Amino acid sequence: MFSRNGNDITASFPDVAAALSDTTAGRSVTLDGELVALDSGGRPDFGLLQRRMHVARPSAALLRSTPVTYFVFDVLDVDGESVRTLPYTQRRALLEGLGVADGRRVQVPPTMTGVDGETLMGIAADNGIEGVVAKKAESVYRSGIRSPSWIKVPIRNTREGVICGWVPTGGRAGGTLAALLLGAYDEAGELVYIGRVGTGFTDRMRRELRSALTERTRPDSALHGPVPRTDAVGVSWVTPELVATVEYREQSATGRLRHPAFKGIRSDIAPRDVVT
Repeated sequence: MFSRNGNDITASFPDVAAALSDTTAGRSVTLDGELVALDSGGRPDFGLLQRRMHVARPSAALLRSTPVTYFVFDVLDVDGESVRTLPYTQRRALLEGLGVADGRRVQVPPTMTGVDGETLMGIAADNGIEGVVAKKAESVYRSGIRSPSWIKVPIRNTREGVICGWVPTGGRAGGTLAALLLGAYDEAGELVYIGRVGTGFTDRMRRELRSALTERTRPDSALHGPVPRTDAVGVSWVTPELVATVEYREQSATGRLRHPAFKGIRSDIAPRDVVT
């Protein structure tokens, strides 16, 4: 098993490697897919997957507590013969005929054709899936490059966050604003950390935000609980008076935003109305 960067990760995922060895039954095949950790509802959870990532030799306890499933999308080679130049529909039929799925550690997800894109996006959003991958039926497999024949369409969610701190470029002595640290009020009424946003700003936004936040500087954090050290390097804490709107890919089980992007300031929303 190899990562996208070409690193051998077989030892990190012995459960999946063993399942693949069983289902391929000694045949030589090259597959393309993605490792996924599923939550209790059967949805992909990147936070769970992170528990297994970069663990060179996972313990038996970790394998039990955080099982990983390999979702196979494509087949590149079969018994030493490349099938990359075959149309996707033929490769897909070949993949399904290989019988590599065991229903647990190795799965081949279904494909849909002739379905309206908005309908698919709605289904994905309703089920907490991060997006849809669209492939041209006649497309060949192109290794190591992006292709307009394969398009990943992520679902972008929107929510508000209370600005609790900001980080300038180059640390405290830097010039412009680089990122915002956001919070939201939990059920106990405590302001808790939900993530750091560092994209989506225009140059003008960065200047205006820095000016507004400098006026609200405070000596310590208004957040209840810890903030990851890497997120808080060089931070200037502020009084939590401003509310930002962000787009994000998903929110983890611990409440952290993944891939947030700044969209603007909401002067019509009170900080106390921003909840987890």
